[in-house]
Amino acid sequence: MTGAVVMSSSADEIDFMIHGLFSYHLFGHELWITTSHVCILIVMLVLIGFALAANIKMRNATEIPGTFQNILEIIVSKLDGMVEGTMGKSAHKFVNYISTIFMFILVSNISGLFGLRPPTADYGTTLALGVITFCMIHFCQFKYQKPKQIWIDMCSPLPPWLPIWFPINLISEIAVPISLSLRLFANVLSGTVMMALVYGLLSKIAIAWPAALHVYFDLFSGAIQTYVFCMLTMTYVSQQCETD
Repeated sequence: MTGAVVMSSSADEIDFMIHGLFSYHLFGHELWITTSHVCILIVMLVLIGFALAANIKMRNATEIPGTFQNILEIIVSKLDGMVEGTMGKSAHKFVNYISTIFMFILVSNISGLFGLRPPTADYGTTLALGVITFCMIHFCQFKYQKPKQIWIDMCSPLPPWLPIWFPINLISEIAVPISLSLRLFANVLSGTVMMALVYGLLSKIAIAWPAALHVYFDLFSGAIQTYVFCMLTMTYVSQQCETD
């Protein structure tokens, strides 16, 4: 693992930028494996390992749950409650997706506590999440709404025979993945940069007290941004699932 992947607390080695590790050629194009790819792989391996351990544990669940089983049941119940409270009767269709991105974003956001550069501090990661949400929104829109109703909504608040507002509404729809991805990216990146500056400029006195900053930037802000992203995703999708 190179120093570019793992953020060091040393003032001389601190680095929060994205770096290319090695390149390869595919169909005549040069592609790079960057530090973000490695950090995403680490986060995915952690989540896959946790999922496998959870699966094994729940297959052998006991009537009187132990510590790990209690933790799993709390996580599942809280995520189910969050999705059901926002999406209502459509919750069962999307709870697996929302739970997955919630866990991925949360672990990515707090990975800075373990010396990694958070994958969500890379706009390529958050934009991909935003595009997936955008595709899900409009898939549900065309699945649950009639074309006539879609046209009326796009022309709102004016009548459908006067589509003056159509370009504005179209721009607002296109802006959804951009706003979702930029909000998450900017908040995580700002925390990463702030902590890098603290360790880089105040290295001689950065002993113990930066832990309080980690609690805010990594834990509190990371959890809040995870919740906001998932809540907006559920709101947008559930609006398209509503039928008259």
